[in-house]
Amino acid sequence: MVAVWLVHVGQKLLLWGALSAVSLAGATLILSFLQMMASYAHNWLQMRPIPSISGAYPFLGHLLILERGGKEFFQHLIYFTEENRHVPMLKLWFGTVPAIAMYKAETIEVILTSSKQIDKSYLYTFLQPWLGLGLLTSTGNKWRSRRKMLTPTFHFTILEDFLDVMNEQANILVNKLEKHVDGEKFNCFFYITLCALDIICETAMGKNIDAQTNDDSEYVRAVYSMSDLLHRRMRTFWLWHDVLYLLFKDGRDHKRNLKILHNFTTNVINERANEIKRDEEGKSDDKGTTLSNRKRKAFLDLLLNVMDDEGNKLSLEAIREEVDTFMFEGHDTTAAGMNWILYLLGCYPEVQKKLDNELDEVFGNSDRPVTLEDLKKLKYLECVIKETLRIFPSVPIIARELNEDCDVGGYKVVKGSQILIIPYALHRDPKYFPDPEEFKPERFFPENSMGRHPYAYVPFSAGPRNCIGQRFAMMEEKVVLSCILRHFWVESNQKREELGLAGELILRPTNGIWIKLKRRNTDAS
Repeated sequence: MVAVWLVHVGQKLLLWGALSAVSLAGATLILSFLQMMASYAHNWLQMRPIPSISGAYPFLGHLLILERGGKEFFQHLIYFTEENRHVPMLKLWFGTVPAIAMYKAETIEVILTSSKQIDKSYLYTFLQPWLGLGLLTSTGNKWRSRRKMLTPTFHFTILEDFLDVMNEQANILVNKLEKHVDGEKFNCFFYITLCALDIICETAMGKNIDAQTNDDSEYVRAVYSMSDLLHRRMRTFWLWHDVLYLLFKDGRDHKRNLKILHNFTTNVINERANEIKRDEEGKSDDKGTTLSNRKRKAFLDLLLNVMDDEGNKLSLEAIREEVDTFMFEGHDTTAAGMNWILYLLGCYPEVQKKLDNELDEVFGNSDRPVTLEDLKKLKYLECVIKETLRIFPSVPIIARELNEDCDVGGYKVVKGSQILIIPYALHRDPKYFPDPEEFKPERFFPENSMGRHPYAYVPFSAGPRNCIGQRFAMMEEKVVLSCILRHFWVESNQKREELGLAGELILRPTNGIWIKLKRRNTDAS
């Protein structure tokens, strides 16, 4: 009887415990929900005066618009910025989280000049599995320390060492484009992107992956697949939770690509570190030439030797974070920029003719490699690049998260708000750029730039978190474009509305960039 009674009591205790656990879990869930609602109500009341974008749903906000895709959401956002030029900012909601769209120089300056507001948006956390906490995704003291360590590696004299790689890859690109001379229009986007990928691979890692001749390599496929997966995840809110993400095919593909990318980078770093170690031990090959001298220097070599203020070197994990960051940031942005330049030059033959004249003055009929001195002389080409980045900024939206309440443009913006700085809209402010849709490189002549608000044009961001690689990007674009345009004359009949602009991490033409090529210095020019 005692045993039966004990079993009976035990069952009741288990049942009571289970019910208590369920009750506790339920109470925790309810408490979390109430806290979220209280925060939502507080934020809503605090920021009620800020003009709002229409189309929000209770609790979901504008997430259903975001989910439609990069193209629809971006065009929706741009439409509202154009319609509301008279107000300093617009409010939208990512669920219960407030987001503020900024597109005027005076309001953007407050955020970008702040030494405190350097936290990247929540959406950047989706990059962390690939990039870790490198220069793009880190914040606070870690970011400050890493930025200080890496800034010297982007000095112009060091970048000069990469000219050979850029010239070689540009020539490979020209040879691939030869088959299209006097032919039908073709989509040049993929050609330019593979060239940019080859350049960043060899300059970042010292590894030649021959993407232009072998675009089917496992690493190249993984880079492209990962970029697409990240874009899709950022705009699809039910894929934001890590555990749920793995239940979808996208999550499993992400995991597989991540392994390929990290294994590749890790192997390259270990291989290079071992070479340097052998050299330091005095070993050399049969000809007496050390491996490190025989191989081109890359960012990786600099990272393996860089030290912090205490004299500590970066860990191999930290090096991988930065190499992966260079790979991610360093090919898509420059590739997009060069594609947009070819498109605009094809649409504006009078601009292309002026550029033609400059190329003749600098290079004559020579097809020699571009030198550092040539780069300094290509002033009109630089204005063409800058004006293209004004009309089609490679990064159309810069996203931050406020780490404290902030007064901007006469409004209070609460801590935790997502700030969407929109260079695409900013660069079209007629106050600073009259006839903003017109392609006029002369806007960036020194005499025409005087007096312009310093935050009216931010293609590489600005302030403490400006792009560390902007000199590298400008150098690469000058080299590749001067090489292409010394050989070919570009034509384009594609209308702006036919491009299908998608503003994701990179400003992309969903319908491609379609151009025709003719031999330069024929009657076409």
